[in-house]
Amino acid sequence: MPNSVAILDFGSQFAQLIARRVREANVYCELFPWDAPQEKILAIQPQAFILSGGPNSVYAPGAPFIQQFILDSGLPILGICYGMQALTHALGGKVDASAAREYGFARLEPAPGAPLLADAPTQVWMSHGDKVTALPPGFSALAQSGNSPFAAMGDPARRYYGLQFHPEVNHTVGGREIIRRFVTEIAEVTPNWTPNSIIEDAVARIRQQVGAARVLAAVSGGVDSSVAAALVHKAIGDQLVAVFVNTGLLRKNEPEQVAKAFREMLGVELVAVNATDEYFAALQGETDPEKKRKIVGEKFIRIFEREAKSLGLPKFLVQGTIYPDVVESSAPDRNKADKIKTHHNVGGLPKDMQFDLVEPLRYLFKDEVRAVGEALGLPTEMVWRQPFPGPGLTVRILGEVTPERAKKLRQADAVLTEELAAAGLLGKGAGTSQAFAVLLPVKSVGVMGDQRTYQEACAIRAVVTDDFMTADWARIPYEVLAKVSTRIVNEVRGINRVVYDITSKPPATIEWE
Repeated sequence: MPNSVAILDFGSQFAQLIARRVREANVYCELFPWDAPQEKILAIQPQAFILSGGPNSVYAPGAPFIQQFILDSGLPILGICYGMQALTHALGGKVDASAAREYGFARLEPAPGAPLLADAPTQVWMSHGDKVTALPPGFSALAQSGNSPFAAMGDPARRYYGLQFHPEVNHTVGGREIIRRFVTEIAEVTPNWTPNSIIEDAVARIRQQVGAARVLAAVSGGVDSSVAAALVHKAIGDQLVAVFVNTGLLRKNEPEQVAKAFREMLGVELVAVNATDEYFAALQGETDPEKKRKIVGEKFIRIFEREAKSLGLPKFLVQGTIYPDVVESSAPDRNKADKIKTHHNVGGLPKDMQFDLVEPLRYLFKDEVRAVGEALGLPTEMVWRQPFPGPGLTVRILGEVTPERAKKLRQADAVLTEELAAAGLLGKGAGTSQAFAVLLPVKSVGVMGDQRTYQEACAIRAVVTDDFMTADWARIPYEVLAKVSTRIVNEVRGINRVVYDITSKPPATIEWE
């Protein structure tokens, strides 16, 4: 992939954000472990490298380091936090533990005319215990902060730069512009990663992969699976057959809505399968989140293998896997970021499945998927519908998944959606990016009609985000929350308490499981 950037991950939970910011500059990039093989990293033909942060100290035994081929490449390098320290350590500078650590907001004071940075002091986000105490030969200080005399450094001749702060997070004022300036001006990467170029590339790859074979598309009605199916349909037309499985773990009226969307809006052949009883039987008695996801993933594949036989054994299966699914499901390894959770369509798939996967969105972020959907001409209501996880309500029912508990959650979620829509807080450009209900395995005492109740609690989760990598809780007006709470308690039998989740991501994830 010419005109690309390789991001080396040294264990940062923000590494996906770096990738997202590069993509926002219309430049393709991929995220690699810091010790990935040379041939794998160079396969994308990078024109620059970005080194992420990480939790280690460069002077500790066994600490991650910059592989020599990166330094020998002569390509531009931007080191962020630990990446800056690793660059300093590799090139002959010095890194030491700091007596006063910097976590949170800091004031940056750039040197006059500093390349890469604006001249005026600005607010940045710091998260480090070590700091650079002596610059490598050829570098000069580009900025300082209250606790870091070398908060930014640069060697313009070699196009090497280091930032002690995190430009990728929203807390850093002008951070996006710093990353854009590095990739498009300093590294001179052509910004040609656009929805139309993504579609052209995906169509070519799909045709090359599947040839004249028939293909099954797994559709859930969610944004990702819908856009993936539309991309494959654009590439191979009637070779595609969409299969929709009703798991019994969907939102209110969703099976009917999905069937209508694919048959009428997209003109795709759709086979509907009712597997409600199978899913509830498979999930019976299980409460562990990871095991529930794996159960859903295996059941998903087994049903499609069964359908494939009745349709003439297609070899290929389309899935709406996106880049965050892949990154978050990656197995934890030495010096790399921890696995956050297994996604049913990545880490939850059985090893002996009989399909070759077609995943046209595998390297796209959620907002890129939506941009591609719009460029394909999909209906707005399909592209901008509320995100919904592949395992469905499985990951929003904490504890055991039963038909009764699924019914409660489906009703509560419908109330929330109806009230947010009535208040103008749903949809593109509205007050929430994602909102849903969660059923908790917690019972509490209440009073209804002068009688004591002991019923389950429901949590409301609503967030605002532009990339789904980070998110803040939505400030829904109290009167709307009050109406949602009143309706849920009055209309949903078995729920007597409603709470509102006011945790951002991080430290929490958007979904509860």
